[in-house]
Amino acid sequence: MSFSSLGLSEPLLKAVSEQGYEKPSPIQEKAIPAVIEGRDVMAAAQTGTGKTAGFTLPLLDILAKGKPARANQARALILTPTRELAAQILESVETYGKYTKVKSTVVYGGVKINPQMMRLRQGVDILVATPGRLLDLYNQKAIRFNELEVLVLDEADRMLDMGFIRDIKKIIAALPRNRQNLLFSATFSKEIRELAKGLVNDPIEISVSPRNTTAEKVTQWITAVDKKRKPALLTYLIKENNWRQVLVFTKTKHGANKLTRHLEAEGLKAAAIHGNKSQGARTKALASFKDGSVQVLVATDIAARGIDIDLLPQVVNYELPNVPEDYVHRIGRTGRAGSSGQAVSLVCADEHKLLCDIERVIQQLIERKPIDKFIPVNELPPSRALKVAKNKKPKKPKQDKVEHKDGQRSAENSRGHQPVRRR
Repeated sequence: MSFSSLGLSEPLLKAVSEQGYEKPSPIQEKAIPAVIEGRDVMAAAQTGTGKTAGFTLPLLDILAKGKPARANQARALILTPTRELAAQILESVETYGKYTKVKSTVVYGGVKINPQMMRLRQGVDILVATPGRLLDLYNQKAIRFNELEVLVLDEADRMLDMGFIRDIKKIIAALPRNRQNLLFSATFSKEIRELAKGLVNDPIEISVSPRNTTAEKVTQWITAVDKKRKPALLTYLIKENNWRQVLVFTKTKHGANKLTRHLEAEGLKAAAIHGNKSQGARTKALASFKDGSVQVLVATDIAARGIDIDLLPQVVNYELPNVPEDYVHRIGRTGRAGSSGQAVSLVCADEHKLLCDIERVIQQLIERKPIDKFIPVNELPPSRALKVAKNKKPKKPKQDKVEHKDGQRSAENSRGHQPVRRR
Protein backbone atom coordinates (compact mmCIF):
# COMPACT_ATOMS: atom_id res chain seq x y z
CA MET A 1 0.00 0.00 0.00
CA SER A 2 1.21 3.52 -0.81
CA PHE A 3 0.47 6.87 0.87
CA SER A 4 -1.51 7.93 -2.21
CA SER A 5 -4.07 5.18 -1.52
CA LEU A 6 -4.88 6.59 1.94
CA GLY A 7 -6.86 9.60 0.67
CA LEU A 8 -4.25 12.28 1.40
CA SER A 9 -4.10 15.44 -0.75
CA GLU A 10 -1.32 16.11 -3.26
CA PRO A 11 0.50 18.79 -1.17
CA LEU A 12 0.83 16.29 1.70
CA LEU A 13 1.92 13.46 -0.58
CA LYS A 14 4.62 15.74 -2.01
CA ALA A 15 5.94 16.55 1.48
CA VAL A 16 5.89 12.87 2.51
CA SER A 17 7.76 11.90 -0.65
CA GLU A 18 10.43 14.54 0.03
CA GLN A 19 11.07 12.89 3.40
CA GLY A 20 11.85 9.65 1.59
CA TYR A 21 8.80 7.69 2.81
CA GLU A 22 7.17 5.39 0.27
CA LYS A 23 4.93 3.06 2.27
CA PRO A 24 2.89 3.86 5.38
CA SER A 25 3.62 2.02 8.62
CA PRO A 26 0.84 -0.24 10.02
CA ILE A 27 -0.41 2.46 12.41
CA GLN A 28 -0.49 5.04 9.58
CA GLU A 29 -2.24 2.64 7.24
CA LYS A 30 -5.08 2.12 9.73
CA ALA A 31 -5.31 5.53 11.41
CA ILE A 32 -5.06 7.96 8.48
CA PRO A 33 -8.23 6.86 6.59
CA ALA A 34 -10.21 6.63 9.85
CA VAL A 35 -9.26 10.18 10.89
CA ILE A 36 -10.03 11.59 7.43
CA GLU A 37 -13.49 9.95 7.62
CA GLY A 38 -14.13 11.85 10.86
CA ARG A 39 -14.12 8.79 13.13
CA ASP A 40 -12.99 8.85 16.75
CA VAL A 41 -9.83 6.75 17.13
CA MET A 42 -8.13 4.92 19.99
CA ALA A 43 -4.69 3.71 18.96
CA ALA A 44 -2.11 1.69 20.89
CA ALA A 45 1.35 1.70 19.33
CA GLN A 46 4.93 1.29 20.49
CA THR A 47 7.30 4.23 20.18
CA GLY A 48 9.00 4.35 16.81
CA THR A 49 5.98 3.09 14.87
CA GLY A 50 5.24 6.37 13.06
CA LYS A 51 2.17 7.27 15.12
CA THR A 52 2.92 11.03 15.06
CA ALA A 53 2.51 11.08 11.27
CA GLY A 54 -0.52 8.82 11.81
CA PHE A 55 -2.44 11.79 13.24
CA THR A 56 -0.59 14.86 11.90
CA LEU A 57 -1.05 13.90 8.22
CA PRO A 58 -4.85 13.43 8.34
CA LEU A 59 -5.22 16.50 10.58
CA LEU A 60 -3.42 18.61 7.98
CA ASP A 61 -5.59 17.09 5.25
CA ILE A 62 -8.80 17.97 7.10
CA LEU A 63 -7.79 21.49 8.18
CA ALA A 64 -6.37 22.52 4.80
CA LYS A 65 -9.89 22.22 3.33
CA GLY A 66 -11.65 24.45 5.87
CA LYS A 67 -11.68 28.11 6.81
CA PRO A 68 -8.64 29.40 8.74
CA ALA A 69 -8.98 29.96 12.49
CA ARG A 70 -10.06 33.33 13.79
CA ALA A 71 -8.15 35.38 16.40
CA ASN A 72 -7.41 33.50 19.65
CA GLN A 73 -9.02 30.33 18.28
CA ALA A 74 -7.62 26.87 17.50
CA ARG A 75 -9.25 24.36 15.16
CA ALA A 76 -7.26 21.34 16.35
CA LEU A 77 -5.63 20.77 19.74
CA ILE A 78 -2.85 18.24 20.32
CA LEU A 79 -2.15 17.65 24.02
CA THR A 80 1.14 16.01 24.94
CA PRO A 81 2.98 15.47 28.25
CA THR A 82 6.43 17.03 27.73
CA ARG A 83 8.01 20.06 26.15
CA GLU A 84 10.36 17.95 24.05
CA LEU A 85 7.54 15.87 22.62
CA ALA A 86 5.45 19.00 21.94
CA ALA A 87 8.34 20.55 19.97
CA GLN A 88 8.85 17.29 18.09
CA ILE A 89 5.16 17.11 17.07
CA LEU A 90 5.21 20.73 15.86
CA GLU A 91 8.26 19.90 13.75
CA SER A 92 6.31 17.02 12.20
CA VAL A 93 3.31 19.30 11.49
CA GLU A 94 5.53 21.92 9.85
CA THR A 95 7.45 19.33 7.80
CA TYR A 96 4.35 17.67 6.36
CA GLY A 97 2.32 20.89 6.11
CA LYS A 98 4.93 22.94 4.23
CA TYR A 99 2.84 22.99 1.03
CA THR A 100 -0.43 23.87 2.79
CA LYS A 101 -1.64 27.12 4.34
CA VAL A 102 -2.32 25.45 7.70
CA LYS A 103 -1.00 27.60 10.58
CA SER A 104 0.43 25.90 13.66
CA THR A 105 2.22 26.76 16.89
CA VAL A 106 3.34 25.17 20.15
CA VAL A 107 2.90 26.30 23.77
CA TYR A 108 4.59 24.85 26.85
CA GLY A 109 5.93 25.95 30.22
CA GLY A 110 9.50 26.87 31.12
CA VAL A 111 9.60 29.79 28.68
CA LYS A 112 8.01 33.26 28.61
CA ILE A 113 4.25 33.27 28.07
CA ASN A 114 3.91 36.63 26.28
CA PRO A 115 5.36 35.54 22.90
CA GLN A 116 2.96 32.57 22.98
CA MET A 117 0.02 34.91 23.65
CA MET A 118 1.07 37.09 20.71
CA ARG A 119 1.11 34.10 18.33
CA LEU A 120 -2.31 32.95 19.50
CA ARG A 121 -3.83 36.37 18.77
CA GLN A 122 -3.53 35.57 15.06
CA GLY A 123 -5.46 32.30 15.49
CA VAL A 124 -3.95 28.87 14.71
CA ASP A 125 -5.26 25.83 12.89
CA ILE A 126 -3.18 23.36 14.91
CA LEU A 127 -2.14 24.07 18.49
CA VAL A 128 0.32 21.68 20.16
CA ALA A 129 0.39 22.14 23.93
CA THR A 130 1.32 20.75 27.31
CA PRO A 131 -1.66 20.80 29.73
CA GLY A 132 -0.34 23.22 32.38
CA ARG A 133 0.66 26.03 30.05
CA LEU A 134 -2.50 25.61 27.98
CA LEU A 135 -4.66 26.13 31.10
CA ASP A 136 -2.64 29.25 31.98
CA LEU A 137 -3.31 30.66 28.51
CA TYR A 138 -6.99 29.71 28.66
CA ASN A 139 -7.43 31.35 32.07
CA GLN A 140 -5.85 34.53 30.67
CA LYS A 141 -8.30 34.40 27.72
CA ALA A 142 -5.43 34.05 25.25
CA ILE A 143 -7.03 30.96 23.69
CA ARG A 144 -10.64 29.96 23.08
CA PHE A 145 -12.09 26.76 21.69
CA ASN A 146 -15.40 27.75 20.07
CA GLU A 147 -14.07 26.64 16.65
CA LEU A 148 -12.30 23.48 17.83
CA GLU A 149 -12.93 20.51 15.53
CA VAL A 150 -10.42 17.88 16.69
CA LEU A 151 -8.81 16.93 20.02
CA VAL A 152 -5.72 14.69 20.06
CA LEU A 153 -4.37 13.17 23.28
CA ASP A 154 -0.87 11.90 22.51
CA GLU A 155 1.07 9.73 24.98
CA ALA A 156 -2.12 9.59 27.06
CA ASP A 157 -0.65 6.95 29.38
CA ARG A 158 2.31 9.17 30.21
CA MET A 159 0.05 12.18 30.87
CA LEU A 160 -1.83 10.15 33.46
CA ASP A 161 1.43 8.89 34.99
CA MET A 162 2.59 12.50 35.34
CA GLY A 163 -0.57 13.52 37.19
CA PHE A 164 -2.18 15.57 34.41
CA ILE A 165 -5.62 13.97 34.76
CA ARG A 166 -7.18 17.01 36.50
CA ASP A 167 -5.77 19.43 33.94
CA ILE A 168 -6.96 17.20 31.09
CA LYS A 169 -10.48 17.06 32.52
CA LYS A 170 -10.57 20.86 32.92
CA ILE A 171 -9.45 21.30 29.31
CA ILE A 172 -12.00 18.78 27.99
CA ALA A 173 -14.75 20.60 29.91
CA ALA A 174 -13.86 23.80 28.02
CA LEU A 175 -14.12 22.18 24.58
CA PRO A 176 -17.22 21.98 22.37
CA ARG A 177 -18.98 18.60 22.61
CA ASN A 178 -19.31 18.31 18.86
CA ARG A 179 -15.74 17.35 18.01
CA GLN A 180 -13.58 14.48 16.80
CA ASN A 181 -11.36 12.73 19.38
CA LEU A 182 -8.09 10.87 18.78
CA LEU A 183 -6.37 9.08 21.65
CA PHE A 184 -2.87 7.65 21.19
CA SER A 185 -1.09 5.65 23.88
CA ALA A 186 1.78 3.18 24.13
CA THR A 187 -0.46 0.88 26.20
CA PHE A 188 -4.13 0.88 27.24
CA SER A 189 -4.28 0.54 31.00
CA LYS A 190 -7.57 0.40 32.93
CA GLU A 191 -7.13 4.10 33.74
CA ILE A 192 -6.73 4.97 30.05
CA ARG A 193 -9.83 2.98 29.13
CA GLU A 194 -11.78 4.74 31.87
CA LEU A 195 -10.71 8.13 30.49
CA ALA A 196 -11.52 7.01 26.94
CA LYS A 197 -15.05 5.88 27.78
CA GLY A 198 -15.96 9.42 28.76
CA LEU A 199 -14.14 10.93 25.80
CA VAL A 200 -14.44 8.96 22.55
CA ASN A 201 -17.67 7.97 20.84
CA ASP A 202 -17.92 4.71 18.87
CA PRO A 203 -14.16 4.72 18.25
CA ILE A 204 -12.15 2.67 15.81
CA GLU A 205 -9.65 0.84 18.03
CA ILE A 206 -6.22 0.21 16.53
CA SER A 207 -3.41 -1.86 18.01
CA VAL A 208 -0.31 -2.51 15.94
CA SER A 209 1.60 -4.59 18.48
CA PRO A 210 0.67 -6.85 21.41
CA ARG A 211 0.34 -5.06 24.72
CA ASN A 212 3.63 -4.46 26.55
CA THR A 213 5.81 -6.19 23.95
CA THR A 214 9.38 -5.03 23.46
CA ALA A 215 10.80 -4.02 20.10
CA GLU A 216 11.80 -7.08 18.07
CA LYS A 217 15.14 -5.68 16.89
CA VAL A 218 16.36 -4.79 20.39
CA THR A 219 18.88 -7.18 21.97
CA GLN A 220 18.20 -7.23 25.71
CA TRP A 221 20.52 -8.44 28.45
CA ILE A 222 21.24 -7.79 32.10
CA THR A 223 24.36 -7.96 34.21
CA ALA A 224 24.33 -8.39 37.98
CA VAL A 225 26.36 -5.87 39.98
CA ASP A 226 26.50 -4.47 43.50
CA LYS A 227 24.73 -1.13 43.79
CA LYS A 228 27.88 0.81 44.77
CA ARG A 229 29.77 -0.46 41.72
CA LYS A 230 27.19 0.60 39.11
CA PRO A 231 28.98 3.87 38.18
CA ALA A 232 32.27 2.01 37.62
CA LEU A 233 30.54 -0.75 35.61
CA LEU A 234 28.77 1.75 33.35
CA THR A 235 32.05 3.56 32.71
CA TYR A 236 33.76 0.23 31.96
CA LEU A 237 31.06 -0.86 29.48
CA ILE A 238 31.14 2.45 27.60
CA LYS A 239 34.94 2.54 27.31
CA GLU A 240 35.52 -1.18 26.75
CA ASN A 241 32.89 -1.38 23.96
CA ASN A 242 33.64 2.08 22.56
CA TRP A 243 29.98 3.09 22.72
CA ARG A 244 29.68 6.44 20.96
CA GLN A 245 26.03 7.26 21.70
CA VAL A 246 24.43 5.96 24.90
CA LEU A 247 21.10 6.88 26.51
CA VAL A 248 21.17 6.03 30.25
CA PHE A 249 18.07 5.90 32.46
CA THR A 250 18.02 6.76 36.16
CA LYS A 251 15.05 6.87 38.54
CA THR A 252 15.63 10.36 39.94
CA LYS A 253 16.79 13.81 38.87
CA HIS A 254 19.40 13.82 41.66
CA GLY A 255 20.67 10.42 40.49
CA ALA A 256 20.95 11.71 36.91
CA ASN A 257 23.04 14.71 38.01
CA LYS A 258 25.29 12.61 40.26
CA LEU A 259 25.94 10.00 37.54
CA THR A 260 26.67 12.71 34.95
CA ARG A 261 29.31 14.24 37.23
CA HIS A 262 30.91 10.79 37.69
CA LEU A 263 31.04 10.14 33.93
CA GLU A 264 32.55 13.56 33.23
CA ALA A 265 35.20 12.93 35.91
CA GLU A 266 36.05 9.72 34.02
CA GLY A 267 36.69 11.70 30.84
CA LEU A 268 33.38 10.97 29.09
CA LYS A 269 31.29 13.73 27.51
CA ALA A 270 27.97 13.49 29.35
CA ALA A 271 24.86 15.59 29.98
CA ALA A 272 21.73 15.18 32.11
CA ILE A 273 18.17 15.83 30.99
CA HIS A 274 15.27 15.99 33.46
CA GLY A 275 12.38 18.13 34.69
CA ASN A 276 14.50 20.50 36.82
CA LYS A 277 16.57 21.59 33.83
CA SER A 278 15.48 24.72 31.98
CA GLN A 279 13.99 24.29 28.52
CA GLY A 280 17.08 25.85 27.00
CA ALA A 281 19.40 23.44 28.82
CA ARG A 282 17.29 20.43 27.82
CA THR A 283 17.16 21.48 24.17
CA LYS A 284 20.92 22.11 24.11
CA ALA A 285 21.72 18.74 25.75
CA LEU A 286 19.50 16.85 23.32
CA ALA A 287 20.96 18.66 20.28
CA SER A 288 24.50 17.91 21.49
CA PHE A 289 23.60 14.25 21.98
CA LYS A 290 22.13 14.02 18.49
CA ASP A 291 25.16 15.63 16.80
CA GLY A 292 27.62 13.48 18.75
CA SER A 293 29.31 16.19 20.82
CA VAL A 294 27.77 14.56 23.92
CA GLN A 295 28.47 10.84 24.13
CA VAL A 296 26.25 9.89 27.10
CA LEU A 297 22.83 11.37 27.82
CA VAL A 298 21.54 10.58 31.32
CA ALA A 299 17.77 10.95 31.58
CA THR A 300 14.76 10.34 33.77
CA ASP A 301 11.76 8.55 32.24
CA ILE A 302 9.62 11.67 31.81
CA ALA A 303 12.34 13.77 30.17
CA ALA A 304 13.35 11.00 27.76
CA ARG A 305 9.84 10.55 26.37
CA GLY A 306 10.39 13.26 23.75
CA ILE A 307 13.71 11.87 22.50
CA ASP A 308 13.37 10.71 18.91
CA ILE A 309 16.57 9.33 17.38
CA ASP A 310 16.15 6.76 14.61
CA LEU A 311 19.58 5.14 14.87
CA LEU A 312 20.22 5.19 18.65
CA PRO A 313 22.34 2.07 19.26
CA GLN A 314 22.56 1.77 23.06
CA VAL A 315 20.10 2.16 25.94
CA VAL A 316 21.25 1.42 29.49
CA ASN A 317 18.94 0.94 32.47
CA TYR A 318 21.26 2.19 35.20
CA GLU A 319 18.35 1.57 37.57
CA LEU A 320 15.26 -0.49 36.82
CA PRO A 321 11.98 1.45 36.78
CA ASN A 322 9.37 0.98 39.52
CA VAL A 323 6.65 0.59 36.88
CA PRO A 324 7.46 -2.42 34.65
CA GLU A 325 5.72 -0.91 31.60
CA ASP A 326 8.28 1.92 31.71
CA TYR A 327 10.94 -0.65 30.81
CA VAL A 328 9.13 -1.14 27.49
CA HIS A 329 9.08 2.62 26.86
CA ARG A 330 12.76 2.94 27.76
CA ILE A 331 14.12 0.28 25.47
CA GLY A 332 11.75 1.45 22.73
CA ARG A 333 14.16 4.39 22.32
CA THR A 334 16.46 2.03 20.39
CA GLY A 335 15.81 -0.45 17.57
CA ARG A 336 13.72 2.09 15.68
CA ALA A 337 13.07 2.77 12.00
CA GLY A 338 14.21 -0.75 11.05
CA SER A 339 17.60 -0.49 12.78
CA SER A 340 18.90 -2.81 15.49
CA GLY A 341 19.71 -1.75 19.03
CA GLN A 342 20.91 -2.98 22.40
CA ALA A 343 19.33 -2.52 25.83
CA VAL A 344 21.51 -3.31 28.85
CA SER A 345 20.29 -3.31 32.46
CA LEU A 346 22.59 -3.03 35.48
CA VAL A 347 20.74 -4.95 38.20
CA CYS A 348 21.60 -5.22 41.89
CA ALA A 349 20.15 -7.71 44.40
CA ASP A 350 17.69 -5.09 45.73
CA GLU A 351 16.09 -4.88 42.27
CA HIS A 352 15.24 -8.58 41.95
CA LYS A 353 11.49 -8.03 42.41
CA LEU A 354 11.49 -5.21 39.83
CA LEU A 355 13.30 -7.50 37.38
CA CYS A 356 10.76 -10.29 37.90
CA ASP A 357 7.88 -7.84 37.38
CA ILE A 358 9.43 -6.65 34.09
CA GLU A 359 9.96 -10.21 32.85
CA ARG A 360 6.36 -11.09 33.70
CA VAL A 361 5.05 -8.07 31.79
CA ILE A 362 7.16 -8.66 28.66
CA GLN A 363 6.62 -12.43 28.95
CA GLN A 364 10.27 -13.36 28.54
CA LEU A 365 13.30 -14.02 30.73
CA ILE A 366 16.08 -11.56 29.94
CA GLU A 367 19.48 -13.08 29.22
CA ARG A 368 22.08 -12.64 31.99
CA LYS A 369 25.72 -11.89 31.16
CA PRO A 370 28.26 -11.72 34.01
CA ILE A 371 31.12 -9.21 33.75
CA ASP A 372 34.18 -10.84 35.36
CA LYS A 373 35.52 -7.67 36.93
CA PHE A 374 32.15 -6.84 38.51
CA ILE A 375 30.79 -10.11 39.93
CA PRO A 376 28.57 -8.96 42.82
CA VAL A 377 29.14 -9.83 46.48
CA ASN A 378 25.35 -9.70 47.00
CA GLU A 379 24.13 -12.30 44.54
CA LEU A 380 21.14 -11.54 42.30
CA PRO A 381 18.64 -14.41 42.78
CA PRO A 382 17.45 -16.37 39.73
CA SER A 383 14.44 -15.08 37.79
CA ARG A 384 11.07 -16.58 38.61
CA ALA A 385 9.54 -18.99 36.15
CA LEU A 386 6.91 -17.31 33.98
CA LYS A 387 3.44 -18.66 34.76
CA VAL A 388 1.21 -17.13 32.14
CA ALA A 389 -1.97 -19.05 32.96
CA LYS A 390 -1.87 -18.26 36.68
CA ASN A 391 -1.40 -14.57 35.96
CA LYS A 392 -4.32 -14.38 33.59
CA LYS A 393 -7.05 -16.39 35.32
CA PRO A 394 -7.63 -14.26 38.44
CA LYS A 395 -7.97 -11.12 36.31
CA LYS A 396 -11.27 -12.09 34.71
CA PRO A 397 -13.69 -11.51 37.62
CA LYS A 398 -11.83 -8.31 38.54
CA GLN A 399 -12.04 -7.02 34.99
CA ASP A 400 -15.78 -7.64 34.79
CA LYS A 401 -16.24 -5.67 37.99
CA VAL A 402 -14.17 -2.73 36.74
CA GLU A 403 -15.89 -2.71 33.38
CA HIS A 404 -19.28 -2.60 35.07
CA LYS A 405 -18.26 0.40 37.14
CA ASP A 406 -16.63 2.09 34.18
CA GLY A 407 -19.77 1.54 32.16
CA GLN A 408 -21.79 3.41 34.78
CA ARG A 409 -19.34 6.28 34.75
CA SER A 410 -19.26 6.27 31.00
CA ALA A 411 -23.03 6.68 30.78
CA GLU A 412 -22.77 9.82 32.89
CA ASN A 413 -19.66 11.27 31.22
CA SER A 414 -20.67 10.80 27.60
CA ARG A 415 -24.20 12.14 27.86
CA GLY A 416 -24.87 14.61 25.08
CA HIS A 417 -21.53 14.10 23.35
CA GLN A 418 -21.70 13.66 19.60
CA PRO A 419 -18.76 12.94 17.30
CA VAL A 420 -17.95 14.96 14.22
CA ARG A 421 -18.85 13.14 11.01
CA ARG A 422 -17.40 14.21 7.66
CA ARG A 423 -18.76 13.00 4.37
